Amino acid sequence: QVQLVESGGGLVQAGGSLKLSCAASGRISTYGMGWFRQAPGLEREFVAAISWSASSTNYADSVKGRFAISRVNAKNTVYLQMNSLKPEDTAVYYCAATQWSASTRVAEYNYWGQGTQVTVSS
Repeated sequence: QVQLVESGGGLVQAGGSLKLSCAASGRISTYGMGWFRQAPGLEREFVAAISWSASSTNYADSVKGRFAISRVNAKNTVYLQMNSLKPEDTAVYYCAATQWSASTRVAEYNYWGQGTQVTVSS
């Protein structure tokens, strides 16, 4: 069983940066890890994912070149560095774990955190 806790969200102006962290209570070294987000009234969408070894990453087109996912297995922690933030990045951001490498699909993630709010003002 893996429990995930996100942190690092907050309010930032457009063009600013935030770094989200996801701390796991169990070992995540064999899991692919992902970040997803959900804005009010919209479905949860894929943001970024990283394989267990960090050899493979995937990004949504909307965040490519601005966001970077990374992990430190020894610390059971995954990060999402978010730069050049835009108002449309405003959402609750969720960390999740999967047995399917760097999956982009919500349905393939087994464990989810409670989310952290990111608000980008214009």
